[in-house]
Amino acid sequence: VQLQASGGGLVQAGESLRLSCAASRSFFSIAAMGWYRQAPGKQRELVADITSRGSTNYADSVKGRFTISRDNAKNTVYLQMNSLKPSDTAVYYCTAVHLSLRSWGQGTQVTVSS
Repeated sequence: VQLQASGGGLVQAGESLRLSCAASRSFFSIAAMGWYRQAPGKQRELVADITSRGSTNYADSVKGRFTISRDNAKNTVYLQMNSLKPSDTAVYYCTAVHLSLRSWGQGTQVTVSS
């Protein structure tokens, strides 16, 4: 699965951003899609994911602020990020699981200034 992510940028604390990730395959053949992030000097961590059945999962640090959703017609997953904090600063990676294999998109930088 090829993934194309977009939507990162520089914002101030409290503002919002929306990330998009377009998949090269139909969602119906993908078990799950999601977003991970990696801050400098830290390990990559799960932010949110969504299964083919629509079940979602969020990291505790983003619950209530971030929302993952998908558009089946466009094979695109979105991550709406509200009330951003400086601690959300990281490179965000889109990921997909297809036939038990995980694919990664290119990272997109999100920087939140205080």
